[in-house]
Amino acid sequence: MTPRTGDTVAVDDRQTIATLDLEGVLVPEIWIAVAERTGIEALRRTTRDEPDYDKLMRGRLEILDAHGLRLADITDVIGGLTPEPGARDFLDQLRARMQVIILSDTFEQFARPLMRQLGWPTLLCHRLVVDAEDHIVDYQLRQPDQKRRAVEALQSLNFAVIAAGDSYNDTSMLAAADRGILFRAPANVVTEFPQFPAVSEYGDLLGRFAAG
Repeated sequence: MTPRTGDTVAVDDRQTIATLDLEGVLVPEIWIAVAERTGIEALRRTTRDEPDYDKLMRGRLEILDAHGLRLADITDVIGGLTPEPGARDFLDQLRARMQVIILSDTFEQFARPLMRQLGWPTLLCHRLVVDAEDHIVDYQLRQPDQKRRAVEALQSLNFAVIAAGDSYNDTSMLAAADRGILFRAPANVVTEFPQFPAVSEYGDLLGRFAAG
């Protein structure tokens, strides 16, 4: 059957589902915003710079402890963030074409105000361990390499998966997907992973999801 104008062209004869990273794709980088608020430059380091997520998070926890920062200090910063310009419209258009799941290495304690502004899309992420004094003392991965494993699980349900992300921690998701796309990725990630097409505008990204 010939697709109608505006229909999504599937990767193959399976139903297609989209998986998206959150920070850097739909919303600003939370830890950079915290760095700007607190003046702690070391918190500007993100998954765009550090491939080892555990090393990155352990470093962040040490910094928070050294400066006496609590969960409330971070959530106060998050409360002032808004989605990237055009992100909500892009997400709404994509969700009208196919099901969308946000796969993020953020934490459920951070996500609620951002998900509200994006229209409550489905989000799979991790969880922080917070003590009685509101100090972040550890973090719990939902599962290791959760983005890749979520893609593989969706494929096992007979979905074709198209994925988009911007950082080192997205590349295993992009590789596992039937089609992977880098969106607004830094030059170092684009250079190291030339197998993924790279785009920087939401219109172009939407076109990549619609393309056969």
